Amino acid sequence: MTAETFEFQVEARQLLQMMVHSIYSNKDVFLRELVSNASDALDKLRIEALRDDALDVDVSDLHIEIEPDKDARTLTIRDNGIGMSRDEVVGLIGTIAKSGTAEFLRKLKEVQKTDNPDRAAAAEGLIGQFGVGFYSAFMVADEVTLLTRRAGEDAGTRWTSTGEGTYTVETVADAPQGTSVTLRLKPVDNDDRLFDYTSPWKIKEIVKRYSDFITWPIRLVTAAGEGSAEEGSEDGEDGGKPEPETINSRQALWARPRNEVSDEEYHELYKHISHDWADPLETVRIHAEGTFEYQALLFLPARPPRDLFTQGGSRGLQLYVKRVLIMEDCEELVPPYLRFVKGVVDAQDLSLNISREILQQDRHIQMMRRRLAKKVLSTLKEMRAKRPEKYAEFWREFGPVVKEGLLNDFENRDAILAACSFATTHDPEKTATLQEYVERMKEGQEHIYYLTGPSRAAVENSPHMEGYRDKGLEVLVLTDPVDELWVDAVPDFQGKRLRSIAKGEAELGTEEEKEQAKAEREQQRQEYGDLLEWLGGRLGDEVKEVRLSSRLTTSPACVVSDTDDVTPGLRNMLRAMGQEMPESKRILELNPDHPLITGLRKAHAGRASDPELSGMAEIVYGMALLAEGGRPDDPSRFTKLLAERLERTL
Repeated sequence: MTAETFEFQVEARQLLQMMVHSIYSNKDVFLRELVSNASDALDKLRIEALRDDALDVDVSDLHIEIEPDKDARTLTIRDNGIGMSRDEVVGLIGTIAKSGTAEFLRKLKEVQKTDNPDRAAAAEGLIGQFGVGFYSAFMVADEVTLLTRRAGEDAGTRWTSTGEGTYTVETVADAPQGTSVTLRLKPVDNDDRLFDYTSPWKIKEIVKRYSDFITWPIRLVTAAGEGSAEEGSEDGEDGGKPEPETINSRQALWARPRNEVSDEEYHELYKHISHDWADPLETVRIHAEGTFEYQALLFLPARPPRDLFTQGGSRGLQLYVKRVLIMEDCEELVPPYLRFVKGVVDAQDLSLNISREILQQDRHIQMMRRRLAKKVLSTLKEMRAKRPEKYAEFWREFGPVVKEGLLNDFENRDAILAACSFATTHDPEKTATLQEYVERMKEGQEHIYYLTGPSRAAVENSPHMEGYRDKGLEVLVLTDPVDELWVDAVPDFQGKRLRSIAKGEAELGTEEEKEQAKAEREQQRQEYGDLLEWLGGRLGDEVKEVRLSSRLTTSPACVVSDTDDVTPGLRNMLRAMGQEMPESKRILELNPDHPLITGLRKAHAGRASDPELSGMAEIVYGMALLAEGGRPDDPSRFTKLLAERLERTL
């Protein structure tokens, strides 16, 4: 069929030009990316062959070949994997519509502008981060040709481009199954770190560095006399090429002793699995023996993936059975609150034909899920104790996700709490565990106090905090949206009940102090009885009760929820999630020692029928709502009443 010529998108042309005139000092990464793509294609074919009995393909010798041609100045990377259809070539290779090109270009330009000495390493990582690995070939090639045929189809497709704005696509009748990428290499330029990529030594060096862990054999195919196999090996009887040499170890890292694997090897495996460009924050090894054997190698990322909070985002671990990849993203192996964990699990006794429906019921899968979750949580607890800086980095990025487990993982709730840390009023720079909070509790303190809010500043400046600050009582500062949910799901910690300081009556001070204040408070109730009754009547549509406060020291008033009521923050969150939430009236508390409240009491006592006092009732209530971050039901009316009141004071 005649080749058709197409134009790249504008952003794609910009990307190609950046690749051709690359800022990347380490151009070797192109081979890492092409080998990684080939490995993915082999993985997909293995999975498809297991799922589809009608797919007539030979999976007995899945492999990757790298064939340099020094005379022709070409390098070919081929695999006999899943291959691509013509539509996939045009959609995925020709237009890179799904590769995040615009964001890649923006990040690349940012890297170029910085003076950071690690700029080259940061730029190198961007290739893998945005899935544009195929285009890295243009860093070293004047022309790239891709020949591919999807498994199960009769015809193949050839894609060719020089990276100058256009590409051609044609149908090929006799293409082999799989994909081959042939690069017509640029001339060697050591000053520009453009090395001789037809050199077997250089190819081996790159594969060893980046792709040694890949489970599929990577075979180097070279011309006779170039040392492709063992030194001194003889050509075949027909005088042709020597046998291809497998140049990667293929030994699964999770099966090798820890002292035989470098951190760099672990990091490269993580990047291959996660498509992240940064090193993981922590590596977790598990080797389980007994009636059911399995090995696991897990990684805690340094930064969250972009789809961490996206419904249906990619999560799960790679599931192997006796070194055979069964499932790319096995969600059943980790609970949702650990969805950021990446890694592999290699089991010995699972069926090769296992499906997602079977996985949900398989007792071995459930057993591994529980064990993996416990191991991750214990690792987090250990990190906090022994590597606090690394833990702080992790918790800043993933703490809100881990706390989701407090809502539904009852079996591991204590372990999750032990791994959690929280901001408190004790130290604005450091977080604390609940254990540390309990150890610092004052004598006679019965509860663990907390306050939720949109930010630390909002919580610390809340009027609810005044009395607790005055008594030196530590309060948990909870600012993540999930905090509104889990505090009601966790009844207590070590017998100490969690209690919101914005709900119910404030119980401040020792028993002796409470007794001393009791008589004074009773006297104040008598003095303020008429005012409280009047305000209760004026605000009856908004509040269920008006009472004197024992928690306020500087603010005139605040609103609190009843002990068992839902807080406004939680109500708004549940409504945003589509749940119907009935309104519940709250309680207005007054500070009997504040000049505004004492003045209002005197004014009411002297002129209870004065209509201007009605407006003051609304002003006091509106101020209390604003102080906690809320808003009056009718902001314009509140503003008008306040302006009129201020005008009369001038």
